[in-house]
Amino acid sequence: MRILLTGSSGLIGRALAPPLTADGHIVVCLTREKSAAMGRHITWDPEAGVIDSDDLENFDAVVHLAGETIVGRWTPAKKKRILESRVRGTLLLCDTLAHLHSRPMVLVSASAIGFYGDRGDQVLDEESPAGSLFLSDVAKAWEEATEPLKRRGIRVVNLRIGFVLSKAGGGLAKMLLPFKLGVGGRMGSGRQYLSWIAIDDVVGAISHAILNDSVRGPVNAVAPNAVTNREFTKALGGVLWRPTIFPLPAFAARMLFGEMADNLLLASARVQPSKLLAAGYQFRFPEIRPALRHVLGK
Repeated sequence: MRILLTGSSGLIGRALAPPLTADGHIVVCLTREKSAAMGRHITWDPEAGVIDSDDLENFDAVVHLAGETIVGRWTPAKKKRILESRVRGTLLLCDTLAHLHSRPMVLVSASAIGFYGDRGDQVLDEESPAGSLFLSDVAKAWEEATEPLKRRGIRVVNLRIGFVLSKAGGGLAKMLLPFKLGVGGRMGSGRQYLSWIAIDDVVGAISHAILNDSVRGPVNAVAPNAVTNREFTKALGGVLWRPTIFPLPAFAARMLFGEMADNLLLASARVQPSKLLAAGYQFRFPEIRPALRHVLGK
């Protein structure tokens, strides 16, 4: 297949391109920068609304992962970039793809389990309604931006990605230093649920979504066994052979991280991958400790 990939320089994009290529697919990156080191690539400028439709003809599938990182203090300007980078870029891409002569068969577009907001210990699947946090609003708008392709009858998968386990980047990589130094601990009460997924299964879920016509609409990309923050903290400390006796109280998390703390660190989302399981996807790492040992090489 000819596969167009955005967000190729991000954590998931970097992990996805090599196995797709190894499986015999031709991967072309849609990127804002011109670089010979990126191999096959096409340039666009989503902020300026610039994209050459002729370059997007004759792709079989599109994987759209591009968007401003959510890590960092959420100033009003940062929140605006988080939202607009996802919505404007997705609208531009989908509207352009919808008007091609040779349109792709499928779009796999990133979303996030932030869609569900803070839901305590409620078990959530793809039919559960959206939450009320900032990231819930972002995810809703992000998914709605794929409508131009849906109206054309193109299969669209809105992949609601959970907390990605990888030592190459993301939240886990940022946790490693304090945990290795023995000053890691639970956040807030520790009772909030963390719906996680190993980077290998993110890649596997995307490939599965591309190749299986039955997979469409919102799809939760999380492992089938969510854990509480307390359980995750204990598992990570155990894998690293370090104590986890220094909790971060909720008020301290809010002081350090502002609104991001309530959306990412303290919110509870107990999410199930119902559609992936129904479509026959077999998780390589369904349990947290083996997943952590694998991604950390322990």
